[in-house]
Amino acid sequence: MLSGLLHPSSGSANVLGFTPWKLDPSYLRVMTLVMGQRNRLSWDIPAADSFLLNQAIYRIPDEEYKKTFKELDELLGLSELMKKPVRNLSLGERMKCEIAAGLIHRPNVLFLDEPTIGLDITGQAGIRDFLREYNRRTGATILLTSHYMADVTALCERVIIIDHGHLKYDGGLTNLSKRIAPFKLIGVLLSQPEAHDLSKYGTQVENQEDTEKQYIQVRADEVTQITSRLLADLPVRDISIVDPPIESVIERAFNE
Repeated sequence: MLSGLLHPSSGSANVLGFTPWKLDPSYLRVMTLVMGQRNRLSWDIPAADSFLLNQAIYRIPDEEYKKTFKELDELLGLSELMKKPVRNLSLGERMKCEIAAGLIHRPNVLFLDEPTIGLDITGQAGIRDFLREYNRRTGATILLTSHYMADVTALCERVIIIDHGHLKYDGGLTNLSKRIAPFKLIGVLLSQPEAHDLSKYGTQVENQEDTEKQYIQVRADEVTQITSRLLADLPVRDISIVDPPIESVIERAFNE
């Protein structure tokens, strides 16, 4: 709706002073929409040709186009990809070109719908690094929709949770964790793990990312006290204190 593709059944919205679904040409010149599961580049021709088509559509002067492309090339490494037919690009390479094509007219607002979907870890990290740096350089507003919580924790200063059309939360990620999940996880690696029961110190939980340590969940205000007890009572080889996974925080937010 905010990009203008859908018309709401009721209510109103305002982006940069425009009503999006009126599709005012002046609005379309200052926003972009990139969808991870939709192509904006022509499949059988080199990406460079689609870029030039966008230059013509947005009536971008040659000098401005060259300057913008150079900046995007510095951030994304586009030069080697431009002459390849889009169908010959890997998914990660295509997403770089898709995002760059959507930015060639220097929009003030970016709507990104799952831009890292299907990418490997390196590809996801590359897109996140680019978005962070692009936001720092240009000050453009980025609205990101993602089911990858790593995207959210890496990029988003402000988080909005919507459940069945109702706004459940609007604020910072840290405040969400404090409000919804005011606890910490303490991970302990013991010399003799089978000889000690951690349940008397806190609620035992599994951590699939770290199977060596045993984890307990404790209230945030009790972390110092319980950590001291663990170190005094048990043969601790290693100990760590971490926040609950963002996935569990989001799940608790929806359940509540």
